[in-house]
Amino acid sequence: MIGFIAACLTTFGFVPQVIKIFQTRDTSAISLGMYSMTVTGISLWLMHGLSIGDIPLIMANGVSLLLTGTILICKLVYK
Repeated sequence: MIGFIAACLTTFGFVPQVIKIFQTRDTSAISLGMYSMTVTGISLWLMHGLSIGDIPLIMANGVSLLLTGTILICKLVYK
């Protein structure tokens, strides 16, 4: 249960940032380096989950990749 709660919080913790960016179109306070590294790390965790067939790992990192990837793309588009 603790792992499930932790996965939900770390995964959905990116939602407020995505909403804020969509509302303001402002990404000036977002670090390009940090989100580049985060997206890369989450992508690797997703690949690891896929390679071992771990459904919770795949689901959590799939959603995280979608959210952090959105933030990274917005950072590149809304300079």
